[in-house]
Amino acid sequence: MAFYGWPISQCQSLDTPLAVQLKSGIRVLDIRLAVRDSRLIAYHGIYPQKASFQEILSVIHAFLTADQTRKETVVMSIKQEDFTTVPGDVFSKLVLKEITDGPGGKDMWFLDNRIPLLGEARGKVVMFSRFGGDGDGWPGGLEGIGIHPTTWPDSRREGFSWDCKNTLVRTHDWYNIPSFLYIPEKTELATQILLPPPNDPPMPSLAITFFSAASFPLAFPPTIARGFGWPKLGFGVDGVNARVGRWLMEMLSGDNKDSNAGKQPRIRGWALMDFYEDPESAVVPLLVECNFRGRVKGEEGWP
Repeated sequence: MAFYGWPISQCQSLDTPLAVQLKSGIRVLDIRLAVRDSRLIAYHGIYPQKASFQEILSVIHAFLTADQTRKETVVMSIKQEDFTTVPGDVFSKLVLKEITDGPGGKDMWFLDNRIPLLGEARGKVVMFSRFGGDGDGWPGGLEGIGIHPTTWPDSRREGFSWDCKNTLVRTHDWYNIPSFLYIPEKTELATQILLPPPNDPPMPSLAITFFSAASFPLAFPPTIARGFGWPKLGFGVDGVNARVGRWLMEMLSGDNKDSNAGKQPRIRGWALMDFYEDPESAVVPLLVECNFRGRVKGEEGWP
């Protein structure tokens, strides 16, 4: 919902509002909120984003109740942007109230603190709560506030892992890169985590990766996502999105060791990105295609 505050806080184009994102195939939403006049409003950093939480819920409810999309599932990460001025427990209780009173009520949500099977979550929003502390005020406490990370170190370059009910959650959220010169390293780290974990851990795993990054003054979100200049002519720098697209094309076309050995690449996880249709709209369809590649009998629910 970060449509305003260019070049610091804007991370999506005004041409791709939430309803368009959902139609494009987006199923994981990073929602940042702040309290204004006892209501939750979309914010990114210090910039208001001109949409209330209720408006966001209305769009999602319409999507999940439409005939063609009522069996879809949406994951919503919720994070508090005004934590320096509003107590966390006040924010958490207001999220619960607005969900309960909003379109679809709590029935629209999957609120267990575990990674659900897709069949359990069709037609629902899976809560991913990056707020809420100890879950005070929520039915079931921490067990009823959705998937709740046990750790989230700030901008750790090498990433981090945490356990969610015997699922290994591998996370990459290195957002504070020094400058655009680190775009290649950022892309490498953000894509590699989508491959199967090393050493074949004896438990299911989920990868969460952020292709987005930003810092002042040489790494604004548009620069990191889109790049700048004319890279194809040798005058400029490719952004993360173009590099991710090339990586996916190489992996899915067979130009990698696994597929040359007769295996399809197994690329899985939640990928969050800025300006998702720039410089072209191919990245999302390529990520969707990864759902159908590398299926292994007995894994991920495949018979």
